Amino acid sequence: MTIEEAIKQRHSGIMSYGKFHGVENYLVMAGQKDDDLDERIGYYGEQLVLLAQALGLNTCWAGLSYRKVNEAYKIEKGEKLTCMIALGYGESQGVSHKIKTMEQVSNATSNSPSWFRKGVEAALLAPTAINQQKFSFFLQDQEGTKAGCKPKVLAKRGFSMVGYTKMDLGIAKLHFEIGAGKENFKWVVKNV
Repeated sequence: MTIEEAIKQRHSGIMSYGKFHGVENYLVMAGQKDDDLDERIGYYGEQLVLLAQALGLNTCWAGLSYRKVNEAYKIEKGEKLTCMIALGYGESQGVSHKIKTMEQVSNATSNSPSWFRKGVEAALLAPTAINQQKFSFFLQDQEGTKAGCKPKVLAKRGFSMVGYTKMDLGIAKLHFEIGAGKENFKWVVKNV
């Protein structure tokens, strides 16, 4: 199974939140405390999730719905536990969830390059905390492409009372890259 097929299969079978039981295998998602840790965890963690899905395993991001068992892992001083990823064989493939439209999360139009539209479509299939999809993608600097530069894409996160929008943005950015093809654009780097 390809990663693209894993994205589509994963979306058609995202596990419902709060319905885990018997989970014995999981990935502890932690790292050195840093402003971009949550986004990096989302980006690289989703690579593991898609690989597991491609290998026939079920996964689910768990940020709010797991119980900390201190003996099961060790977090060093200066590190932060961000979430867990449940890993194994599910009783079912889960259920599909409603997703936003391309217009709700991007500035894509019928005139936008197909790679940009495909990137947004792939991002819309990304799992997010309680399915909130608080991210957006903006194609910028089309004029730069005429001068031989790659077009730029700005990825932004929205606000949520639940949180996890930085992690969700990392997950969505990976999906966008897979759908759009990394060779077609450059990310706008923001100074925060």
